[in-house]
Amino acid sequence: MASVPSAVDENSSRPSSHSSAAAAHRGYVYERRRPELSTLHQLVRENLQTFYAAVEDGHVDAALPDFVRRELEGYLDCGLLCRGFAILECEDCDERRLLAFSCKGRGFCPSCLGRRMAQTAANLIDHVLPAVPLRQFVLTVPFELRARLGYDGELLGAVSRIFVDTVLGFYRRRMRELGCGTGSSGAVTVVQRTNADLRLNPHLHSVVLDGVYVADEQGKPVFHPLPELDSMDVAELLQVVRVRLLRFLERRGVIEQAAELTLLPDELCEQQPALAQLAAASVSGLPPAGPERRDRPPRPITLASSAGVRVTAPLTATELGFSLHAATTADADDELGREALVRYVLRPPVSQERLELLGDGLVRIALRRPFGDGTTAVDIDPLSLLCRLAAAVPPPYFNTVRAACPREGGGRRARARCQVALTGGAVAARRARRQRRQRRARRQRRARRQRHGAAASRRGCQPAQARHAPLWLAPLERADEALLRDRSGHVLQLRRPHEAAGTRHQASQHPQAAATPR
Repeated sequence: MASVPSAVDENSSRPSSHSSAAAAHRGYVYERRRPELSTLHQLVRENLQTFYAAVEDGHVDAALPDFVRRELEGYLDCGLLCRGFAILECEDCDERRLLAFSCKGRGFCPSCLGRRMAQTAANLIDHVLPAVPLRQFVLTVPFELRARLGYDGELLGAVSRIFVDTVLGFYRRRMRELGCGTGSSGAVTVVQRTNADLRLNPHLHSVVLDGVYVADEQGKPVFHPLPELDSMDVAELLQVVRVRLLRFLERRGVIEQAAELTLLPDELCEQQPALAQLAAASVSGLPPAGPERRDRPPRPITLASSAGVRVTAPLTATELGFSLHAATTADADDELGREALVRYVLRPPVSQERLELLGDGLVRIALRRPFGDGTTAVDIDPLSLLCRLAAAVPPPYFNTVRAACPREGGGRRARARCQVALTGGAVAARRARRQRRQRRARRQRRARRQRHGAAASRRGCQPAQARHAPLWLAPLERADEALLRDRSGHVLQLRRPHEAAGTRHQASQHPQAAATPR
């Protein structure tokens, strides 16, 4: 039984009078989280089996992947005492609390993702990001690429590296032009999988150091902030990112032509056809992930513009489906702003406060900010919502947080420190356990060899490796001996005629050789 102070308990079952009085004296009273009363839990609980049946009816030979089913079913068990709990006891007053188990989901669980957001943000602020100005860059990709990037982790990782390398290269060139010398910067990139209306939209949020580190005369890194960034810089940066990404995707065989952006078939459609269709529908908002009803005021008709970069807002540019936003910053001495920025890029995709069950059976998703067309809320049916939630679940081993450390003074050790801080030490702990197992196995093998050699020396015989030859070696040894005898006899027959007149051999011993003329 764990023994911890009751002040850190998160899911208490029934606070006693002593704890309630103490909490009232401190100014707050804690209540256990009850997910079964939330709108999201009710929608998933009442429509999950119907969703399974609809997917199976639409795909005879295909079903949802196991990781999607585990995420949906695990969310229904998250935070419920009837699904398991731990008992916590206070060391001072012997008071006990019940802590319900969590699902530890990575897709849409507001509680688990909120706790992960707080922990990762604390690690980034305390151990990874230095006390320098920060700037957020948000990159979105065209609709045609979103379903493929949503489930191809290797491809999305390459896209993230190209994007971050382009942004950091821009900082190095700009600061070199300003006379600061050759330096380097760093960034932390978070992959957000959905829009505000839960449609599948893998986009990148990069928190970049707004400047570069340059070594001084003593070799110590000194940070030089970027003086300013205008909309034209963002537009030029977007053009470079778009060209590099399209060339890379064309080399990898993802698209057929960079100008027309024609997608080629991928493995997801063959291996997981049900998930591929849900992903495509979740991107566009069409059935089965739609349709949707938008609450927006009437707006004038906007004609489609020609190809070319457009500045739609301050420090915001779009071009042919790609968009880049770089207007959010945080100063070096603004601790609350830095933490709010990091927590924003790590936020869960869905919030309990933004979901509302309407009287006609539809679900309303309230938007934090209106869309470009003025939409403030989206109304969809529960099955469409479950389709979007299923597409929001990342595949196993799909990293959603990536770090790019500065080059000078960094390298593998710096990236390892960043990875340890990002994961809270989980990766380092697994690596240490694996190394301990390997060292223990090597010691055991060495000890067995030593014991076997000592026992063989006491018996006065050779080790087992020399005494017990493999069975397949005996025929080869006999064949080598026969070949050696044949070669020796042949050489002896050649030497006899030349040694007939020698003093070492008698003619009577070799009558044939004596009769042969020299």
